[in-house]
Amino acid sequence: MSTNRGVVYIGPGKVEVQDIPDAKLEAPDGRRIEHGVILKVISTNICGSDQHMVRGRTTAEAGLILGHEITGEVIEKGADVEMLQIGDIVSVPFNVACGRCRCCRSGDTGVCLTVNPARAGGAYGYVDMGGWIGGQARYVTIPYADFNLLKFPDRDRAMSKIRDLTMLSDILPTGFHGAYKAGVGVGSVVYVAGAGPVGLAAAASARILGAAVVMVGDFNKERLAHAAKVGFEPVDLSKSDRLGDMIAEITGSPEVDAAIDAVGFEARGHSGGEQPAIVLNQMMEITRAAGNIGIPGLYVTADPGAVDAAAKEGSLSMRFGLGWAKAQSFHTGQTPVLKYNRQLMQAILHDRLPIADIVNATIIPLDEAVQGYESFDQGVAKKFVLDPHGGLAA
Repeated sequence: MSTNRGVVYIGPGKVEVQDIPDAKLEAPDGRRIEHGVILKVISTNICGSDQHMVRGRTTAEAGLILGHEITGEVIEKGADVEMLQIGDIVSVPFNVACGRCRCCRSGDTGVCLTVNPARAGGAYGYVDMGGWIGGQARYVTIPYADFNLLKFPDRDRAMSKIRDLTMLSDILPTGFHGAYKAGVGVGSVVYVAGAGPVGLAAAASARILGAAVVMVGDFNKERLAHAAKVGFEPVDLSKSDRLGDMIAEITGSPEVDAAIDAVGFEARGHSGGEQPAIVLNQMMEITRAAGNIGIPGLYVTADPGAVDAAAKEGSLSMRFGLGWAKAQSFHTGQTPVLKYNRQLMQAILHDRLPIADIVNATIIPLDEAVQGYESFDQGVAKKFVLDPHGGLAA
């Protein structure tokens, strides 16, 4: 009898917590792997990227076990695992990466060439990302463990900051990647589109990188209020469709040095309807000449629920000529978490980055995941952390 339970995608708008198969040292094709470990999941988070699937906005099939933000304890390891021991507490980058291909060797672990037969890049519990079983569960298998996993240096210290450290698997490195690639540095004026968890992580990253002003734009008043509470300048997009004018009210100029798109393809315009390219176009309008735009927000190659035929295939109506004319730089793609997670771990452990408070991390039992998904989909200003074994309740 299985001792494992996990969050399963049933169909558009519906997930369930079900009994699922026990984790095994196996690849998605059934091959035995000795380079992997099995983790007892300590914490696993609900992500906005999961919501895209649950809303039916991807080609995800029913039965997918969700979850790519994982922190856990090693309870079993393969014969080829040399640098990890039973009992180690580790952070799992959401990227599944082999560590051996051309991209991994260059540090581009978000587009590993070997872990996904369909395309470059793999991830846990996500559509078209290699079939790796997700970690919104009690137990999960992690391949290429020596390469992928970040071991926390002290168990007690890690557990005392687990609400913060659980963000290392995805949203904190993703936000940091967006800010870093947007060229944020000392004295930068920064605009972040989206006051959800990734947007707040990007804002926090901009601040630690030395930004002078960090503005966060959204329609969601609860999320904007929380952004203001943790020290960012809120921009209420419901008040005007002239973003540059609202930015000028704060900084004196309608342009910024760096812009970060933490919204992605389900963006909405001032009228309330979906406009999947609106944030990208706004970024080009408000970013100064020769400025940078970081795009950690998700864009997909297939969107069954898109507003038009082109967007269903990932084709968006961008004013690319504007960005070209202004000599702007764009950076897209999955974050290579391993480039950043060790440094960010140190910032957390040494009290430089209180990310859990910034994203309002809220711990709930695994069996309440359905309610967590519903609340998150309604735009609550929280980041839900699932507690599969009840070890975080205290």
